[in-house]
Amino acid sequence: MPEPKYKRILLKLGGESLSGKGQTGIDPQSVAYLAEEVQAVKAHGVEIAIVIGGGNFWRGNDPYARSIDRATADYMGMLGTMLNALALQDALEKRGIYTRVQSAIEMRAIAEPYIRRRAIRHLEKGRVVIFGAGTGNPFFTTDTAGALRAKEIDADVLMKVTKVDGVYDKDPLKYPDAIKFASISYNQAIMMEQIQVIDNTALSLCMDNDLPIIVFDFFQPRSVERAVMGEPIGTLITK
Repeated sequence: MPEPKYKRILLKLGGESLSGKGQTGIDPQSVAYLAEEVQAVKAHGVEIAIVIGGGNFWRGNDPYARSIDRATADYMGMLGTMLNALALQDALEKRGIYTRVQSAIEMRAIAEPYIRRRAIRHLEKGRVVIFGAGTGNPFFTTDTAGALRAKEIDADVLMKVTKVDGVYDKDPLKYPDAIKFASISYNQAIMMEQIQVIDNTALSLCMDNDLPIIVFDFFQPRSVERAVMGEPIGTLITK
C-alpha cells in the first residue's frame, strides 16, 4: 500500500459538512458521509485532528447575529461547534473509531478541556481528536482555530475543506470564467482577501510558521484521502 504523504493532519471543516450545502442543522446522511471520509483516511494510519465550524447553527453575518453583541454572538457560534463535534464523535465511534472531543471552553460533563500535550497523546494512540469551541475567544474564526491547533499539535498540513475545489481568482459560483490556482503563496492568498477562502489571521499564522494549507472540495468523494496521499487536488498554499 502506498505511504501517505502526510502523517498527521488537521482537517478544518465548515458547519455545512454536517448539514449539506446551503442547509442548516445536522443531516444524518452528511454526518455519515463525513465519518466515512475520515474512516478512509484513518485506514492509512494517518493521525487526524479536526476543527469544526458551527455555521450550520449560527452564522455571524446573519442579520440577527449582527444585531446582538459581537462577543455574545461569537460565543453562541462556539456552542454550535460543540454540537457538531459531538455529532461527529457519535458517528465515528459507531464505526469503531476511537475519538476524543476537546473543548476550548470548559464543559467537563461532555468533553475534555483543551490540553495540547493530551491531544498529541490521543493522536499517538490512534484516536481522532475533535476540537470544539474554536479558540475559546470571541473575534476569532474557526479558521484561525484550525491554524492554531494545527501548529500546536505539529500537524504536517492544514486541510481546509470548502464547497469549491480550490482557490480561484474570483468566486467560481458567481463567475463561470473564474480561474483556479493549483498553488499560490501565502502572500498571494492574503492579497486575495475578497475571495474569503480562509481568513487572513489563519493565513498569517500559517505563513509565519511555514505550515502548508490545502484547500479543496470536501463534497468530492475521497477528497481528503486523495489529498493525504499526495494527489494534487484543490489548491496548495505555501511560501
